[in-house]
Amino acid sequence: MTRKSLWQISVETSPEAEEAIAELLGQIFNLPAVLYANEETGVTIASVYCEGRGRLMPGQRTAIVAGLRGVRACGLKLGAGKITVRRVGRQDWKESWKRHFKAIEISPRLLVKPGWIRRRPRRGQTVVVLDPGLSFGTGNHPTTAFCLRALANFRNPQRRQSLLDIGTGSGILAIAAAKLGYRPVQAFDFDAEAVRVALQNARRNRVSLEITRRDITKLPRNSRVKYDFICANLISNLLLAELPRIMARLRPGGALAVAGILKGEFPLIQRACQRAGLRLQEAVTGGEWRSGVFQIR
Repeated sequence: MTRKSLWQISVETSPEAEEAIAELLGQIFNLPAVLYANEETGVTIASVYCEGRGRLMPGQRTAIVAGLRGVRACGLKLGAGKITVRRVGRQDWKESWKRHFKAIEISPRLLVKPGWIRRRPRRGQTVVVLDPGLSFGTGNHPTTAFCLRALANFRNPQRRQSLLDIGTGSGILAIAAAKLGYRPVQAFDFDAEAVRVALQNARRNRVSLEITRRDITKLPRNSRVKYDFICANLISNLLLAELPRIMARLRPGGALAVAGILKGEFPLIQRACQRAGLRLQEAVTGGEWRSGVFQIR
């Protein structure tokens, strides 16, 4: 039986909109999207690979175009937004995308790398193995890298510290926390596929942590369980609405890291956190995104 041809459907975009475009393609084709960023040109290519006859099915191009308009309407710099479809060799596809990913040294204490790269860590450096293309968050995006650095910097080996990862995606933050010595580590996501992939990544890294599917809006408003560090990868409206639930789980002296906030919306988040008794310790802007770490005053 002859196998169908493999086709690459791609959208040319910018680093600011890459995650939104990857999610868009993933929803339309029900496949994980792969991101390739050209650091010299500043262009990102988001792609999915599927079997077919070399053309988009009726409605797929329309859905992509409508999605691109929606991304632009959110204020993100879309870039060219060019849609391309091309045939690729199966073996070429299997290996070629790997060349675009390298090990990422988050800090002297933490290294994130794909499984096929043999780079050795420095002495005392923790390694997280995560293959791009599986799910949401590989350390390549500046918001993820910021949270990883914050986790490493906040860790005090002299005392026990716990972590809660809200919107865990690929599980990269929870896995890194477990490898850095946070105990216990708990993570959840509303997306069932994200939970499946996060569990797979946790097994690969041989770490012990709890990953479940949960809806933050359904959590009890009060909690007897408190955490030293909470990561919240939520859109602004949801973060603002559920900040009381998050604060109910943060231990005195604890820290809250928020990521993936549009920089124009970050002042709203900062004011809400200040009213809740948090003080901004650090913030970083990457393109259209701004991330920050807040600590209880």
